[in-house]
Amino acid sequence: MLSARRNAVTGAALAALALATAGCGPVTERQSAALRVGYDSLDGSLPVWPPRGSLAGDAAATAAITAAVRDWRSPVDDRVHLPSSGILFSGEVAGAPLALVAADVPGESASWLLQLDRDGQRWRVSHATEYTEAGYLVYADVLPVRQPTGRRYLTSARVERLLGPDGRTVPGADGITEPVAVPACRAVELTATLRPTPSLPRGRAADRVLDLGTATEAPRYPLVRDETGAGKRALTGLDTCALTGGRGPFGSVPRRLGDREAPRSVPESWPMAKIATRSLGEVALGGGEPGDLEQLSWDSPTGTMTAVLYRPAGGGAPVVSPADRSTTLQAYPLPVPGQPLAVLTWRTRDASFAAPPGTTRLVDRPGLVVVEQTDAKQTFSLAGTEKTWYRSLSSPR
Repeated sequence: MLSARRNAVTGAALAALALATAGCGPVTERQSAALRVGYDSLDGSLPVWPPRGSLAGDAAATAAITAAVRDWRSPVDDRVHLPSSGILFSGEVAGAPLALVAADVPGESASWLLQLDRDGQRWRVSHATEYTEAGYLVYADVLPVRQPTGRRYLTSARVERLLGPDGRTVPGADGITEPVAVPACRAVELTATLRPTPSLPRGRAADRVLDLGTATEAPRYPLVRDETGAGKRALTGLDTCALTGGRGPFGSVPRRLGDREAPRSVPESWPMAKIATRSLGEVALGGGEPGDLEQLSWDSPTGTMTAVLYRPAGGGAPVVSPADRSTTLQAYPLPVPGQPLAVLTWRTRDASFAAPPGTTRLVDRPGLVVVEQTDAKQTFSLAGTEKTWYRSLSSPR
């Protein structure tokens, strides 16, 4: 599967970039004693990630950063493949040493952004975030930097200008921006203007990305592509800490390695791109006035995920369900306070829906049924002309 960045530079544009990268890119068989400084991917003749920072030419710093990266292990104990990784920045930011490394971890087929600081002469990995698609950091143009003074960003050489959440240009130097005011639990949009290159002959005036907030916990990667702006609209007014928690839609499907869960890894439901909502209509839940019921969808590392979102009337706190993989009959437990519900949705025409006998249907419309959850396991079915789909929900207790 192509990376999110590659999806944004499709066809001939991507071919030009890929050929340039192949011609001068990393040779994975070559063993290197030290990480490369910069990354040798090219967009035509433009180095996408040239060496950045006041320590980029310091051999001792490069060796020390390499040693720290060589010693680092992912949450599942995989190591970085040094020949296909690179130091994107090494220098001082706000008076403190900082290094950023695009790390290739082949065992997970993932891209890791490693952030390092220095204690005396010894460098250490202080923060690590994973993008679960190999090569993403090479094709991305805006990368997050975690700082005590606020979020900063590292931009590629393709970026002419970066607009912050307030729509104003974010100043910076040597690829690192000044601090940007990003809330802890709210999504904000950044917009990059990309210069014309062989991969984007006309450039791009608005290359959008969402930052899910500074409270996003490692190793979850906080930036999500938002090509159309639908993600910004979908997440307006939502608490991203609730969305990204273990019971929220973005964090509720853990990654599995073989027959076991990997709770320290990025969830399979973590968003990569294409966050959007569609309206399911007005419904009255929890004994209040009718509110808006929406279906939230997004691309994750393992395919399209969905959830339901209820926005109560009068501006009350929205209620969200855990994630459900996109399928014909969708089933969501919706934890409305004092009244646990189950929401069933489908888009198949000429299909007959069935619930367990005695089930109380609070909403019963074509393509949408809302029922009360019981203490017992409930199994629902949707019978089409040639196939029947079944979904079960356990007790909410």
